[in-house]
This record gives sequence, C-alpha cells and structure tokens, in this order.
Amino acid sequence: MERAQEHASTGGPDGPATRPGEPGTALELLVHGVGGTTPQEMLNDPRTVRITGDDTAAVFRRADDVDAEHHPDDRRREGPVPEAYVWCNLTSGNGTRALWLLLLPFMVVNLAHWMRPSAHGRRRTVRLYGLLVRLAALTLTVLLVAAACEVALDLAAWQCAGTTACADRHSWLGFLSPSVSDGGWWSAPGRRLALAAVVPTALTVLLWYLSRRTWSDYESQQPIERAPEPEGEGGPTALGRPGFWYGRRLVARLRAAHTAAGLITVAAAVASAAARHDRRPGGPAVLDALGLILEAALAACAAAVVWVVCRRGRSERRLDRTLDERFVRRLPLVALVLLTLSLLYAGWERPGWTSEGRLPGDATFGGIALVQGLLVIVLGVVAHVLHRTDPDRRAVLRGLGGPAVAMLACALGGVMSGGVSQRVSDWLDGTGASIEGPPVLLTWQASVIPPLLVVLLGLLGWLAHRAWQLARAERAAVALDYPDEAQDPARTRRIAYTRAMSSLTDRGPRIVAVTSGITLLLGAGALVGALATDETPGEAAQGAYPVVHGAAETSQALGSWLIGLGFILFVTWGRRAYKDAAARRTIGILWDVGTFWPRASHPFAPPCYAERAVPDLTWRMATWTRATGGRLVISGHSQGSVLAAAAAWQLAPSARKRVALLTYGSPLERLYGRWFPAHFGPAALTSLHRDVDCWRNLYRLTDPIGGPMRLPGAQVDHAPLMDPLAYGRTDLLPLPAPILGHSDYQADPVFAEERRKLLARLRPEDPAAGEVPSPRHQPEPPAA
Repeated sequence: MERAQEHASTGGPDGPATRPGEPGTALELLVHGVGGTTPQEMLNDPRTVRITGDDTAAVFRRADDVDAEHHPDDRRREGPVPEAYVWCNLTSGNGTRALWLLLLPFMVVNLAHWMRPSAHGRRRTVRLYGLLVRLAALTLTVLLVAAACEVALDLAAWQCAGTTACADRHSWLGFLSPSVSDGGWWSAPGRRLALAAVVPTALTVLLWYLSRRTWSDYESQQPIERAPEPEGEGGPTALGRPGFWYGRRLVARLRAAHTAAGLITVAAAVASAAARHDRRPGGPAVLDALGLILEAALAACAAAVVWVVCRRGRSERRLDRTLDERFVRRLPLVALVLLTLSLLYAGWERPGWTSEGRLPGDATFGGIALVQGLLVIVLGVVAHVLHRTDPDRRAVLRGLGGPAVAMLACALGGVMSGGVSQRVSDWLDGTGASIEGPPVLLTWQASVIPPLLVVLLGLLGWLAHRAWQLARAERAAVALDYPDEAQDPARTRRIAYTRAMSSLTDRGPRIVAVTSGITLLLGAGALVGALATDETPGEAAQGAYPVVHGAAETSQALGSWLIGLGFILFVTWGRRAYKDAAARRTIGILWDVGTFWPRASHPFAPPCYAERAVPDLTWRMATWTRATGGRLVISGHSQGSVLAAAAAWQLAPSARKRVALLTYGSPLERLYGRWFPAHFGPAALTSLHRDVDCWRNLYRLTDPIGGPMRLPGAQVDHAPLMDPLAYGRTDLLPLPAPILGHSDYQADPVFAEERRKLLARLRPEDPAAGEVPSPRHQPEPPAA
C-alpha cells in the first residue's frame, strides 16, 4: 500500500516521472455523485487498489495502473489513467447515522444561512443576515430541549405522577406518585422534577457529544494553507477563501453556546416551578430570595449565550486554528453549575406543595413560536434588501429562498416537538382524561396540519397537470430529435413524459414558497388562537356555527392523528435505516445534498462531509500536478461536480490553470446557482470557467438534477445529449436502449470525445513551476 501511494503521488523516489516537454501521464480524477458507488464500478475493473485515504474516503486505481507514472507511453492503456475518489461513507456509512434524521430541522436551518442573495458592498447587511439565521437556529435548540422537558417534566413527572389514576396505569411511575408510594421521598414535586430533568439534560449532552465527535471524524482535515487572493471580498465566491472549509472556531463557539442554552432551558423549567410556589403569599422568604437570585443568574447566562451567538460569524479569509477558550469551556460549565443549583433548589423540602394542572411555563412554546416568526419576517426583509442591491434573475424567489427555508426549519421543529408531546400525552393518559395534556399551543399547531396538507395536495395536483401539459408539448420535440425513425407512439410518450417530469425540478421554488407562506400564516393563526382563548380549537369553537365547530373538532382530531402517524413513520424509518443498508443509503442521499455546507448556524446539524472531501481532492490535485507535471481532468458527476468545483476554487491560481473540469449531470447552476446565488451564482461560475484551463459540461433533457451552466459568452455547455441513445432497435443496439436520465453518462460516446478534447488542450508543465504546498503543510491524518 505504501509503495502504491508513493508511486502514484510522487512518481517514485527519483523524482518526477516525466520531464518538461514530454507528453507525460494524463490523469482523470473521477468523483461520484449522490448515493455513492464502489471503486470497482467507477473504474470498470474488479481489481482496484487504494492509493491514499482510509475506510471513510479514499482514492482508488486499477491494479494495472498503480505505477502508471513510470510508464507514460504504455500502449496497453487507452486514454488517461483513471482514479476514483470514493466518499459515500461520509454520508451513508454505519447504522448510527440513521439517527441523524432527528437533526433534520438543524440541517435545514443551516442551509438557510448559505442561501443569502449575492451582494457587493453590503458587508453589514450580510452579517445581519447571518446573525438572524444563527438566532433562529438557537431557538430550534431551545425548542427541542423544551419539548424534552415537556415530555419528561410536565407530562410524566408533574401531571401523570401527580395524578393517582394515571400513576396506577403506569407502575414504573409509582415511586414518584404521592398516593402510590405513600408519600415517598421522591414523590415531592420538586424532587420529581429534578429526577425527570435527567432526560433533557442527557439529550443536550448527547447533542454536544455528537457535534464534537463528528467534527473530529469529518471536519478536522485542514485545507492547503495559502495566501488569500488579492480581492477585498475574496472574489466572486467565498468558496475560494483559504479558511472556508475549516470552520473549527465557529463550530466550537456555537457548540458551547447551544449546549449552554439547552442546559439553561432545563434549569429554567425546574427552577421556575419551585420559584412560583415560593412566591405565593406566606411562602418561605429564604427560598423566595434564592429563587429570585437563581432566576437572575439564569437570565444573565442566557444573555451571555445570545451574545456569544451574535458576537462572531465565520472566519474564512485565513486558516483559523485558534479557539475561543473562554466561551468554549467556561460557558457550558457555568450553565451546568446553574442546572445543578436549580435541581438542589427544587428538591428542597416544601410541605404542602402539590402538582396540579400543567407545569408552569406553558408560555415557553408560544414565546419561541413568536420569536421564530419575527426572525423569519426580518430575515425576509434583509434578504430582499440584499437582492435589490445585486439582482439575480435566476435566484429562487427573488432572493427569499433563505427565509422560506428557515420558516420550513422552524415548522419541522414545531411538528417534531408537538408530535412527541402529543403522542406521549395520549400514551400516558390512555382513553381517559386524567391529565390535562400538553400546552394548548401544541394542539393548535397540530390542528393546522390538515389545512396545510390540503394546500400541498392542491400543489401536487397542479404539478401533475403541468407535467401532462409539458409531456404533450414534448412529443413533437421527440419526433424531431429522431427524424429517421419509425415513430412508436408508446415510445414517444415515454420519452416525452420523462423529459416533462425532469423539468418539474424547476418548479420546486414555487412549492417551497407556497408551503412556507401558508405555514407562516397558519402558524400565526394558531399562536393567536391559543393566546386568545387558552383553549383547544374544539373547545374554543363551542357555541359557533355547527360547520365551524365540526371543522375545528375534525381538524384537531385529524391533526393529532397525523402527527402521531408521522412520528411513528419517522421512528420506523430511522429504525429500519439503522439495520438496512439500502434504506441507510437513501437517507445518505438526503445528507449528500443537505450537508455539503459547513455548520455555520447550527453546531448540532449533521456534519459537513465537504470539509473532508474538498481538502482531500485539493491535496490530491495539487500534489499530483506538482510531482508529475502531467495533465489532469477532474471529472465530477452530480454532487461530485459540486465537490470538484469547490476543490478547484481551493487550488492556487497557477495550479488551477493546469486542471481541466468535466462535469455531467451537474446541479451547479440548476440547483446550487439558483438556491445559493452568493456562492454559485453567475459571477462565481464565470470566474471558475476563467480560472481553470478548460471546462466542459454535459447534460440531458431527461435529467431531473443536471442542467446547463448558461454562462454568457462561454462555450461550456455541450448540446443536450441524446437520451435514449437510439429510438428503436439498431444493428449496434439490437435491444431497446434505456432512458438513462441522471445516470451512466460514460455510456454516451460524447463523454469520451469531450474528455479527449479537454486533455488535448492541456499541456504538461515543469513540476517546479507555480505555487505548491510545502512538505511541512501535509494534511493531518484522519481521526481514529
């Protein structure tokens, strides 16, 4: 293995394998797309050798090509030496990654950070945009921990354990019940709450541990250290900045703040109940004073958390290896101390204290919903201002994609938290009415789900009608594309339908816009209804018209049932993915798209695989071209093309000029350029075309993901590839050719021809020329 790596990377111990002026070895670095594959499939050879890397991500070659640099004129080989970079284990590896489904709202809100519109000269407005997203992400952490507190503290320890009928049905709560345990030591309300606080505290610690562990496994690879390019804003895109793919400082800082926020949420839930009891007339003055001091300390710590989140964003202009030790270590420690004091305070003996009704603090969920709505609205205003500064006609929703996605993240968090609370309440209460259940707002939020589903069904109907119209229009185009073939109506309809369905991807922004807008309006209505009536929708509609009352009762019952069903499906899918590799790969595809971006707003989001993959590719290209002076084509399919572009941006300018880029089935413009205009907009892609030696892009009309780059004045896009390759049976293709869509681009002869043209344009150069990484800046070995 070491010898294979030595030959492939350095050309052997005697120096470069070629001399300037010789044809040299050509290398094609293949990068697969979403879902992953095997090196044997990528290289079309059952015998492969790992050149460099580990079990998580690695570069492979065919066994016959291990020492190809020493035999540049080997006639047995046609075309360039293929290498395969396999990164699928970064997103769909072992079964524990199925648990990342629970982090879905965190991932979605992190995407909103990167969806800001492009703007020049508005640095303060850009910083305000990032600040608002980080605050929205903080509310999601508080919401998740508050939901855990609702389940463990309110429903289980406070309501069920404090009610004889409920405690009798659940014997495991008997030692917490005053009646069942005959006034046992743990039956005091404060001690019950202190014991139940272990659940949300453990959840917070688990999130902290996963964030810290995944950073070590995925995001600790250091990019090539180099000087930033001489432009004030880092060029048309920030992806070329030296520190873009190394966000250690911000992730550590946000991890400390969010961990402290979770612990403070638990402490406030426990301490507020005891303090409310102590403030009653005739209560103990000492405990009343201690309660006030403790609540003031919790408020001060919460203010410190918000300050830490607001104080600093990402540091991208240089490779920042420092840590803010004062916040990273001390803030969670202070919050843990306050939590411990809150548990001791609540566990103090208080004769005559009983648990009745719901746990004090129902307004928490209403406050979180109100803050989230305001943050999304202000974020929309800021995004609109940025879009007007530098309008981009291709940007989705006229620059409002980020606020719309942030709204969906908040809605996901509300549905998940409300679903858990509602299901646990129904399970504890059974068919009776012994406990009051979760806060009224959660019931209102469940009740708005049926109207939202009606809107979504209407959107799906519109999409189906639009697909039917497009398919009819495409039939004539299919006949023109195959003019010499005897037309088969069934074959024509199938090709036309595939093209029509692939074009629906471009209607995605409308779906997101309508869904987020309706969600915001329905959420506001649920909040107003809960605060105004303090009753469930069915109770609030009593006395109204029978139609209104019936609709409210139906929506409430159906919403609760749908939340329960969704929660069960969610858990079932996660459990299946834990055991089933195929289902785990499906979830991995979601993360392939959603976790490309670094964790810039939420530290508990699933880890960013690109912080491992992009440095891997950059180091491979830089060191190989330096050592051999040969020609290199980085060939990326689907999401692999996004990784290839990001790696090319990270190369030094002189190294970029020695690399050709071949993309196929690429979402660079169709998805990333529209949804992330500040980083993949027209200016960024134009600069990439200008910086690399040459670039060619292949796409099909039947591909729902890949598309053209649409760069003005640049010959990047090839004409749409024919799909299928043949309309009917031919001498070369006696069986019907399949419609390939997004897959198997190498099967088209155009692929090999375009690769040959790219290699013909490249010329070998002196390995000593250009900016290259020094030996002392080698990448750190991957964490164990």
